[in-house]
Amino acid sequence: MSGRIMVVDDTTFMRNILKDFFLSNGYEVVAEAANGAEAINLYRRHRPDLITMDLTLPVVNGLQALKEIKAFDPQAKVIICSAMSQQQVVIQAIQAGAKDFMVKPILKERLIETVGALLA
Repeated sequence: MSGRIMVVDDTTFMRNILKDFFLSNGYEVVAEAANGAEAINLYRRHRPDLITMDLTLPVVNGLQALKEIKAFDPQAKVIICSAMSQQQVVIQAIQAGAKDFMVKPILKERLIETVGALLA
């Protein structure tokens, strides 16, 4: 498997878990962001094949960052990974262009399956 991935989460712990998971499954992590504004800038610079993004982010929240990234690149592939699982939040993320929504704690098997399908 191959693909260039950007990991966006406000906690270093979660970024490290996801980064290690992707690296051990043959993906390249090209960027990490701790807030939504950083995510938007890093997306423009690195143009990763896929992004995992939390919704609860400082500076610019994940939903707004998703909308700005999709406005810049309608083909951007974003998986939302969030502890917020209310139906309305999930619907807003999908309507804004997220390819999938995963509730934390993330099931690694489902994540690798989803990433593989999106990058195939």
